[in-house]
Amino acid sequence: MLSAAHRERAGRGESHPVEDFLFTYYSYKPSVLRRWHPGEGAELADAADSPRGGWRWYRPGAARGSVAVDGTAFRAERGRLLANVATILQATADRAPGFGCFGLHEWAMVYRHREHRHPIPLRLGAAATDAVVEAHDLRCTHFDAFRFFTPEAVPRNRETLARDRQAENEQPGCLHAGMDLYKWAVKLGPLVPGELLLDAFALARDVRVLDMRASPYDLSEWGYDPVPIETAEGKARYVREQRGFAARGQRIRRRLLAIAAG
Repeated sequence: MLSAAHRERAGRGESHPVEDFLFTYYSYKPSVLRRWHPGEGAELADAADSPRGGWRWYRPGAARGSVAVDGTAFRAERGRLLANVATILQATADRAPGFGCFGLHEWAMVYRHREHRHPIPLRLGAAATDAVVEAHDLRCTHFDAFRFFTPEAVPRNRETLARDRQAENEQPGCLHAGMDLYKWAVKLGPLVPGELLLDAFALARDVRVLDMRASPYDLSEWGYDPVPIETAEGKARYVREQRGFAARGQRIRRRLLAIAAG
């Protein structure tokens, strides 16, 4: 049921700024969530004559009529990918979490610009939104958020981020690093048990809600109250939720790392 509302909206030609994000930003179709895998090391009894028996990355199991994920073949063909995923997961898992960004990456994406990525009104208006950015220290550590900063916001960040230094900057407190666990789980394909993939998606979905509630956008039309990070109370609430997501993310991250590292 994680994708049902999205599929219904897509059929009507409608979109949702919060709930549809994971299907558009990552470009993974809902069918990815619906194709369950047992993970590496498990065998499915009496499955050789089922459609799964013809799926790529599956092989006959030890028991007659069973099938299993062919981890050896997957690793042989996707070795470089697995190594890159493991590098990012390991570096992020080993780094101390940071909780001082307050979700200002979304604010930096609209700073001093009147055309926005999301066609949604700004909760405080343009001038007051710019003032919030100018009153804070931007500490974004995630390149895929930083790359959407407006040109005026880029030099305000503590560090200029780059794709080739992603592993040097990722940290487990970052909301987007938590969302990306869904991406890494998908990239690890059939090696990832279905329940772990769903855990990663559920985390990403929950993180996205906080990400947008703490953003400068007015989402009242969709039933979301803001987490006003421009206030002390809003900052405290953001950090409380951020810490919870970081703890959830680390548990998922270490499970994915064990799979990627083999």
